[in-house]
Amino acid sequence: MSHAVEPNLSGMASGAEATRAWLQRYALHLSLLVMIVLSAAISPSFLSGGNVSNMLLQAAPLGMVVIGQVFVILVRGLDLSVASVMATAAVVATSFSGQDGDAPVIFALALAIGLGTGLVNGLLVAKRNVSPFLATLATMIVLQGMRSAWTQGAPSGNVPPVFRILGSGAIYGVPYNLIITAVLAVIFSVLLAKSTFGRKVYITGGNPVTARLLGIPADGVTILCYVISGVLAALAGLILSGFVGIVDNWVGRGFEIDSIVAAVMGGVALSGGRGTIAGGLVGAAILIVVFNAVLQLGLPIQMQIIIKGVVIVIAAAFYMRRKAG
Repeated sequence: MSHAVEPNLSGMASGAEATRAWLQRYALHLSLLVMIVLSAAISPSFLSGGNVSNMLLQAAPLGMVVIGQVFVILVRGLDLSVASVMATAAVVATSFSGQDGDAPVIFALALAIGLGTGLVNGLLVAKRNVSPFLATLATMIVLQGMRSAWTQGAPSGNVPPVFRILGSGAIYGVPYNLIITAVLAVIFSVLLAKSTFGRKVYITGGNPVTARLLGIPADGVTILCYVISGVLAALAGLILSGFVGIVDNWVGRGFEIDSIVAAVMGGVALSGGRGTIAGGLVGAAILIVVFNAVLQLGLPIQMQIIIKGVVIVIAAAFYMRRKAG
């Protein structure tokens, strides 16, 4: 009497579920890998040493801003003032003699601008219940006006050499600004994942009412997240000023949108309380690869704007899908 071998349907189902879960968890990383492979296939110069170095130099300032933006989004906010903070810090960097002796003063002033802007944003959102969009839009416009008044519309002066080294220099082929970004990413990732403050950030973003019932100072947590965003944006502005060399009133333009898109693409929920810095940085890497591929293909710069719009639509679609799930 023969016995039919019955397939282990439960095992197959669990294997399929495990595979699906793995793909969902690493979908963004796989997307980045696919984009790199496709870009290299289309343009042989994409993986050249010079182009890779250029992408890493460009990715670092955006990465710094993304780290701060992740904190803000985790507490159900967003920060539209980051690009304006970057430009203001860059203008400050060129407002002195251009010598390294001025670097400590420039650094302190830039961080003070970022801290002050973040504090104002946080107070407006947490204490005055102003929507994050309007609060950060207002500070963005105020900073624009202050820069124009200070520079009379045309910044002049030189960036101190130390900022040029930090913005465009490298050690053993690794850009200094990328090292700085990596160190910041590790520090703030540990802060989010391992510290009491990090747990408060996730609880505050997940449910502010519950946070208050648990005795968590939700307003203070929110304010501190905006301060972190402002300070990192100011630092990114100094680094970017060293990279571009020539400063105008619009250094960092577009970083406010790019940082939000990168964070959302990386799995940071706009509804708050869910996401990681690592995910946001992978999202930033995807944007850098896409924008660089456009240039490598010799397409007009306007294509970057079109592609950015498409990426925003795709990111929004994935966000709504995750939210529904």
